[in-house]
Amino acid sequence: MQMAISKEEFFRKYKIDENYLMENNVDWRELEEIYVDFNKYRKSYETQADLIANILRGHKKVHSVKTRVKDAHHLIEKIIRKTPDRRKKYGDDFRFTVDNYKNEITDLLGIRVIHIFKEDWEEIHDFISQMWNVNEIVANIREGDNTKKFEELGIEVCSRLSGYRSVHYLVESYPTTKKVIAEVQVRTIFEEGYGEIDHQLRYSLDNIPEILEQNLMLLNRIAGSSDEMASLINLLSKSFNDIKVKFEDEISVKDRKIIQLKDEIEKSISLSKEEKENIIKKINNII
Repeated sequence: MQMAISKEEFFRKYKIDENYLMENNVDWRELEEIYVDFNKYRKSYETQADLIANILRGHKKVHSVKTRVKDAHHLIEKIIRKTPDRRKKYGDDFRFTVDNYKNEITDLLGIRVIHIFKEDWEEIHDFISQMWNVNEIVANIREGDNTKKFEELGIEVCSRLSGYRSVHYLVESYPTTKKVIAEVQVRTIFEEGYGEIDHQLRYSLDNIPEILEQNLMLLNRIAGSSDEMASLINLLSKSFNDIKVKFEDEISVKDRKIIQLKDEIEKSISLSKEEKENIIKKINNII
């Protein structure tokens, strides 16, 4: 079985040539085998991604969940692009094969978890850690962001020049008897909005004009400030609710005491009927 597009079309689309493959010890036939293998199991990957997503949707702090299985052509392009790094890591004889690509490419399955308030992340983090075997966690932040909580939990922090914010988890998934690594990305609604705009611009333009870059960074600061404002509103809302509950409890206690006092007055034999009525009237005026 051949790839859906010819080698020439693939090279033209992804700006790759035969020399690059030769320099990095990449065999086109192995790429075709990976392509066929990946498409063979694609449906089971989609089912597994949906299963992970449905589990995550059951958490009370999760607003929404998106899933995607990597495009087969993008997979081949990524394998070619990642080969030099893997050769540095494992040695010049390293090659991507049908047997190892599922362990080396960690975003075959992608799940994106959106939550509303920044502080909701910790509960979602605990949930993911309890539900799956987590191989790696990386907190992507903008320079200057508060990293105290990540450091307390021993989570690796990566400062991104683009201002991209998201916590990434690599979890073990078994759509078949063979393990596949799924990438779970957790971020707020505001981080998602900025991330989508940034992604669209960077993938549609080879070089982003400076004016767009400056406005992207401004949007990033606005998104960060919006998260802080949302958290403040959430905190104030909880404070007002706590105050309301507190005063409702105090009023309830007072009402019970007043009813008890009225009942005692009614039962008293040492007071005349007129005296009782006057005292109860004064109590009612206080209420």
